[in-house]
Amino acid sequence: MRFFYNVVFTFFFLLSAPYYFWKMRRRGNWKTGFAQRFGKYDAKLKTAITNRHVLWMHAVSVGEVNIATQLIRALEARMPNLKIVVSTTTSTGMGELRKKLPSHIHKIYYPIDRRKYVSRALRVMNPEAIVLVEAEIWPNFLWSARSRRIPSFLVNARLSTRSFRGYKRFRFLFRSIFAAFAGVGVQNEEDRGRLLQLGCRPEAVRVVGNLKFDGAVLAERPPIDIPSLLAKLGVKPGDPILIAGSTHAGEEEILARIFNRLRNEFPELFLVIVPRHFERGKEAGADVERQGIRLAYRTEISSDANYQPGEVQCLLVNTTGELRFFYQVATVIFVGKSLAGEGGQNPIEPGALGKPMVFGPNMQNFQSIAEAFVKNSGAIQVSDEASLEKSFRDLLSNEKTRIELGKNALRIVEENKGSIDRTVDMIVEHLKDEEIYVAPQPN
Repeated sequence: MRFFYNVVFTFFFLLSAPYYFWKMRRRGNWKTGFAQRFGKYDAKLKTAITNRHVLWMHAVSVGEVNIATQLIRALEARMPNLKIVVSTTTSTGMGELRKKLPSHIHKIYYPIDRRKYVSRALRVMNPEAIVLVEAEIWPNFLWSARSRRIPSFLVNARLSTRSFRGYKRFRFLFRSIFAAFAGVGVQNEEDRGRLLQLGCRPEAVRVVGNLKFDGAVLAERPPIDIPSLLAKLGVKPGDPILIAGSTHAGEEEILARIFNRLRNEFPELFLVIVPRHFERGKEAGADVERQGIRLAYRTEISSDANYQPGEVQCLLVNTTGELRFFYQVATVIFVGKSLAGEGGQNPIEPGALGKPMVFGPNMQNFQSIAEAFVKNSGAIQVSDEASLEKSFRDLLSNEKTRIELGKNALRIVEENKGSIDRTVDMIVEHLKDEEIYVAPQPN
């Protein structure tokens, strides 16, 4: 089985390597830490973790980095002698780790899943435990961890229908891996049932809720003064702002068409578009400009910019890590990858800000969360461009409806908090080493 996986992985790795490395180069900053992808680390890191109790946490996306940040704070309070190392796979993720985590938390790139590379990485790190935050399952990494008797945890685990079918199809490969997890924190009973079918032990799987409800808290200061930035673009206080977050290819054009029609009724309306991948900025901007909309790119706004009202009608945010701060100034929010794309994006962040939000029919990756918001009047779900336009028009016309929708969304977020503490409890129970564990103090 392992031989089969390694043959297939090596073949596809060599086949996809040109695209993989081209994509890294396109995103920038690919040289820094490049050797870490092959399990090679500098002397400074090796010295820092030698003879320490290391916990290795892995977080891929920006959302997972937010969760990792919350988990680390809670873990350090309970296990202060742990040395935590956090890994990610992209330069974008690394930028977020460096921005949000203090210097004593070491940040590294996750090794490519070849047996030689992961064995080398684990030999250097020698962790007490591994925590995967919603991470994809890489067999060689987890096989090597199991052979070293390193307990592994999967937290905030969720399985879309598509992912579940894929793992089930290759259950002969993944069953032993899922069975080896010391603890699995899942979001709901449906995910628990799916993971049990894939081989997880019943006693290892706990329903703890969705960690993103806790991770949506805005603890850090905004990297920019967004009201001042919008003022430079001619947006006046009180002007309605439509923000489209984490948009997918095709959605920018739809939003631009709707925006043009809405401007006839709301002439002061301003549009902010934040593509899911910042490298799509120019492509997304071109789609908007083809509809006759005058736009400015976030990275091209000079410090002395001073546009007249109406001179710029749209801001295209081609940066990373700023979406949740733009959400704060929104009048109405569209959650992307839900209309032209499939899977959807995180609706919890706008909900945590008490903002009225709308999303399309394709929220498969956040299905239970989206259903909770819609069912409890905390969001509006639409089926197509026409219904999206109608919802925007209704919300822009009715402040009372906007406020009510935002209040309901915030209540749903507040009711679902606490998953971080339940997840940390699960991890701590397996790591009650007297050298690293501090029992919680009674109130």
